[in-house]
Amino acid sequence: MNARQGVAKTRRWIIKIGSALITDDGRGLDKVAIQNWVAQMAKLRQQGIELVLVSSGAVAEGIQRLGWQQRPKALYQLQAAAAVGQMGVVQAYENSFKQHGLHTAQILLTHEDMSNRTRYLNARSTLCQLLSLGVVPVVNENDTVATDEIRFGDNDSLGGLVANLVEAELLVILTDQQGLYDSDPRQNPEAQLVSLGRAGDPKLSAMASDSKGILGRGGMQTKLRAAELAAHSGASTWIAYGREPDVLLRIAAAEEFGTLLSPQQLPSTARKRWLLSHLNVKGQLQLDKGAVSCLQHEGASLLAVGVKKVQGDFNRGEVVCCVDEKGEEIARGLINYSAEETGRIAGKSSQAIFDMLGYVDEPELIHRDNLVLLKP
Repeated sequence: MNARQGVAKTRRWIIKIGSALITDDGRGLDKVAIQNWVAQMAKLRQQGIELVLVSSGAVAEGIQRLGWQQRPKALYQLQAAAAVGQMGVVQAYENSFKQHGLHTAQILLTHEDMSNRTRYLNARSTLCQLLSLGVVPVVNENDTVATDEIRFGDNDSLGGLVANLVEAELLVILTDQQGLYDSDPRQNPEAQLVSLGRAGDPKLSAMASDSKGILGRGGMQTKLRAAELAAHSGASTWIAYGREPDVLLRIAAAEEFGTLLSPQQLPSTARKRWLLSHLNVKGQLQLDKGAVSCLQHEGASLLAVGVKKVQGDFNRGEVVCCVDEKGEEIARGLINYSAEETGRIAGKSSQAIFDMLGYVDEPELIHRDNLVLLKP
């Protein structure tokens, strides 16, 4: 099985569509194109593929609605345009998905939502719940409140981070180019398309043009950075021309077009490396024999009932290590409750969490998707 055939078997996709495509190069929302992409996404949903849509276009649509002749440079003007344009973008998607019996949800994110562990877990929990309900989340950067210090800079990077957030297997970036070329095809008519590559390969970065479109903030360099971000959790990235007929369905059929960038590591290996290398351990949970066995042999989440002792001062979303009754570390992961909360519910059933705390953030202390075994 080749790389494209492997990607065709993936079941959770992030689809990112750029401003030039969404707004027909600034002439206003291309509702016909949006309806076409949505119709393809509806067919992907019928195939059992879960989808998160990362859509640009709010600023560009706002500029068009306000009658401005060019993209402003002042941040407050961009934020105003985003506030106006976001209404049109969401309405267009909602109307199109509704025709196929699919619900949508608007998710606006800033960089702080990804760097703050509590916000990260909250965003992840919301997105995963929406996916489990069959809803298609429509994600965009929260341009109306983002500042220069916290903005993603482009929705390509946002797509890569969302791939990490929900552990997607594939990031699809639809753009106004056929894919990655060995030189800028707008300047060199002899430029050759790069069909396959590895995310993070410095040779690819050297090839990519960093020129940006008038409407968006990203160039091919940002798409390569997005692919590298997505690869951190083991996702592949497929860069393709968004106006290609049935582009999404052809990706699902593993056709040979566009640029496919594969991760260096398998998803489980990549996520394990991320948890072990990039986050500091803030606390420790001592588990009973039953909990240890469930983690090691059943691939289960960690429940409060299996915790005997809590040590450390940690907050929701921080990393804690799990040790057995002999004090040997067997796992670590992102915890859903603070140290004080964990101490109160330790040894109690999941059903008792509400009685003890008055609320339930998650039924698990550490979800299996956020837990890495160190001692199988």
